[in-house]
Amino acid sequence: MATRSSKPSKQRYALYNAPIHVKRKMLAAPLSKELRKQYGIRSLPVRKGDTVMVARGDHKGRTGKITKVSISKCRVFIEGIMGEKMDGTKYPIPFHPSNLIITKLDLSDKMRKQILERRASAGVSRG
Repeated sequence: MATRSSKPSKQRYALYNAPIHVKRKMLAAPLSKELRKQYGIRSLPVRKGDTVMVARGDHKGRTGKITKVSISKCRVFIEGIMGEKMDGTKYPIPFHPSNLIITKLDLSDKMRKQILERRASAGVSRG
């Protein structure tokens, strides 16, 4: 974020009005302990196909693959975790990435592999 203020309202304003390419980087989730050891990095932006575990909330402990990432709303949808309306229809529950832990990475994209290698070799690790 580019704001220098410590005022919470200004922080929220900057977050909500950030451009999409900046918001994309904010959609990061921490890696599991095994992945942290393997890659030497603490967190990574989530993407469709990653397997995650819910760390907080009513669905804590449940795992599933990410089916959709909404950058504009800063939310992630996980397959198999659905809510139910009063009339019985089901809907996908949105999660904020900070409440998730990445347990398995989708490495089908070669650019993502390069990002992992670059960050691991640069010593960006903070944990």
